[in-house]
Amino acid sequence: MSGPTSHDQNFKNLILDYPRQALEFFAAAKGLDLGQGARITAIRQEQLKSRLGDRFHELDVPLLVEWPDGSREALLFMLEEETNPARFSIHRLAQYCLELSDMFKTNRVVPVAIFLRAAQKVPETLVLGGDSVTYLSFNYLKCDLANLDANQYLDSPNLVARLNLPNMAWPADRKVDIYAHATRGLFTLESDPEKQRKYLDFIDIYTALDDNQMHEYQARYPQENSKMVGLTERLLNEGLEKGMRQGMQKGRQEGEASLLARQLTRRFGSLDSATEQRLQQASSDDLERWADNILDARTLDEVFSKH
Repeated sequence: MSGPTSHDQNFKNLILDYPRQALEFFAAAKGLDLGQGARITAIRQEQLKSRLGDRFHELDVPLLVEWPDGSREALLFMLEEETNPARFSIHRLAQYCLELSDMFKTNRVVPVAIFLRAAQKVPETLVLGGDSVTYLSFNYLKCDLANLDANQYLDSPNLVARLNLPNMAWPADRKVDIYAHATRGLFTLESDPEKQRKYLDFIDIYTALDDNQMHEYQARYPQENSKMVGLTERLLNEGLEKGMRQGMQKGRQEGEASLLARQLTRRFGSLDSATEQRLQQASSDDLERWADNILDARTLDEVFSKH
């Protein structure tokens, strides 16, 4: 079986690859307008480990936004993805923001909590005080993806919004259309083939089309599908060309393994490290046999066990 999807790492990668779009989308409740002169820097997590050692803090993403022309004071954004709303702790979030504020000597800290699942019952305000005096009042920007109307973002020029269409609210019979709008956004707004491949996997994971839905997509959206096929062929060819420089056989195997890994991810979800290592170490004969097995295998184990 494949391992569980690392949602927090997926979103961390997304934020670090597209920090401006991430802030403008996830912090939309602030009415954020960064302007063209803003400089965004991801704060290295290693700086925080000595003080913030638990897993919750290691996978949050602090972003420092500065305006070199001096038009605005710097802002420190703290973005946190929470897959399970029941695990969310406003006290923990407030503690982290206070520690960041102290560490970077600024009170201009904006906390943003991103909820992958519906989060109607999470606390949004923390008030500490006595009978008559409030000593601390804390709240945060809440991005509840599951309650966003996907129709409002179908043609958004913001790539982070388009990639997250599968995580928004939409009718069940629109699943293929949502997938199409997300992939169209990716190919329109991102020109780097490596990032296209990376975030096509992101869309695949969160849309999770079954075989029938994928066939429907291929039939109804031939233009988008041809781009996907072209991307796969291009990356495969690049792998083969690289292999010619380093050894024809090795390059062919790398290309075959990369293509098979993508097919397995689309069919069964994110692959664990053991499966990825197995693909990397496989012979060409093994890769070809597994590629044949994937056509009728019902589970990931059947791909590797059938002869």
